[in-house]
Amino acid sequence: MSKRTVTKLFTGSLIAFAAGAIVAIAAVWLAIANNVFVMAGADVVGVEGGGLAWSLLGLAVVGGVAIVAAFVAGLVAWIGALLNTWQLESKTWFAVLLLTGIFNFGFIAMIVYLIGGPDSRSMATSHGSRAAAPA
Repeated sequence: MSKRTVTKLFTGSLIAFAAGAIVAIAAVWLAIANNVFVMAGADVVGVEGGGLAWSLLGLAVVGGVAIVAAFVAGLVAWIGALLNTWQLESKTWFAVLLLTGIFNFGFIAMIVYLIGGPDSRSMATSHGSRAAAPA
């Protein structure tokens, strides 16, 4: 997977996460504002039935599905970055991405990789073109 593909996938996952979070938060906020939840103090003890409640529940589910899809796309982008850096001669980028992902700092590592990380495909192309040049 090229760095360009990893970048598109990771950026798309960030956009999907933001959109899903906005939709889910808006659905809950609208439910609270329209008294869909039956409250006992600070506790929700029930839900008022009706079209609005079902619509907002559907909206919240759509937001949740978008968030889950964003996490899956982010994981796929991380794996793509790992596969891309594994092909490099130096394994430093691979080790950094792997360890930060394992220890739950993968988001930061992916941002750093997208800004300044190498692309094994472009390096292979540039190495290949030098080797093919006549002496």
